[in-house]
Amino acid sequence: MALWMDSGSHPQTQSEIDDLEAIQALKESTAIELKEKGNEFFKMGTKHYNDAIDCYTRAINQNALSDGEMSVLFSNRAHVNLLLQNYRRALNDAEMAVKLSDTNVKAHYRAAKAALSLKLLSEAHSFCKSGLEHDPDNKEIEKLEKQISSLRIEQEQHEAEVSKAITDAKDIVSATDKRGIKIGKAVYRELTGLRKPILDKNKILHWPVVLLYAEVMSSDFIEDFCHLCLFVLSNAMLCILLSPFTPSNMFAEDSPPLPWDKENNYTREAIELFYEAGSGESLSKTELYRYLLEGTAGVNADAIADENKDEAPRSNHDSSKGNGPSKMVKVNEKRTLHDVLREANFIIPGIPVFYVVSKRSGFYKDFKAGKWAPPS
Repeated sequence: MALWMDSGSHPQTQSEIDDLEAIQALKESTAIELKEKGNEFFKMGTKHYNDAIDCYTRAINQNALSDGEMSVLFSNRAHVNLLLQNYRRALNDAEMAVKLSDTNVKAHYRAAKAALSLKLLSEAHSFCKSGLEHDPDNKEIEKLEKQISSLRIEQEQHEAEVSKAITDAKDIVSATDKRGIKIGKAVYRELTGLRKPILDKNKILHWPVVLLYAEVMSSDFIEDFCHLCLFVLSNAMLCILLSPFTPSNMFAEDSPPLPWDKENNYTREAIELFYEAGSGESLSKTELYRYLLEGTAGVNADAIADENKDEAPRSNHDSSKGNGPSKMVKVNEKRTLHDVLREANFIIPGIPVFYVVSKRSGFYKDFKAGKWAPPS
């Protein structure tokens, strides 16, 4: 009997041929019955979707139908998997359906929907395009193609923004590294938000700067302090930026006292500026990239971590940690911001923070004696 024939052998007698045809007819009949039963389960609703998938799978396993009919089975199973949000399985089934019958427009549509759900926009667009080639007036595919085209434009824009954010971060890391500037963990985020340094087209660093009145824990903020500029104090703006090429007497006009400075201690000639030295630990390159990418389109970029997985310590830094206990160091206002930031014992807490103190205030003596410390 044909049932006992070896695999790959051919029937030799009419009886064996008849047996094989009977077996094939039985398998074909079973496959069609399972397909119809799967359709019935599908119509019965969500609770029976897995039963429908089981029937379609058993029908496929009969391997008894034509390519066109098999394409329908794979397409049907893809449809149910789509509804169950099994998008990868749905895509695999829809792709097989298209492979078996390129004219199966529903398979093209379902492949496009599954690819879209997996955020495979190029593949989704390709399936829409091929589906419309077979059915140019298909409104569902037309609508889906427009949606995908819109998402592709958004994706391309987002990718461009991510690329720019990563490039900007790399440029800043390179610029600070070359200048021997160390950046540590950000503090006072409630004051600074997500502000970061920027590098202009002339490769000049511009820093947001916090000015903190230690005596009263009040603060001011400078949005853009060019690193080539000098420190010049003013009790109206607390820090006036003065280019080395600008005459200082242009800022000689008196400024009104600060609202909380009842004794008028914080005048230009009385103010001194300090930074905290020997505090904190500088960030690794990967940590610095992550910090610079916060709040940008590149915040979740994996390229940075991959690129720096074998990173070495930042080459131009004398030390990645503060040396000994922290202390307050007076800023020479005739120096540039760059000169101060690259001091070996200055680890910038995210963005530069300078403490403003008046020599006339009773607080000054305690501050100079190290009896005051920034809040932790």
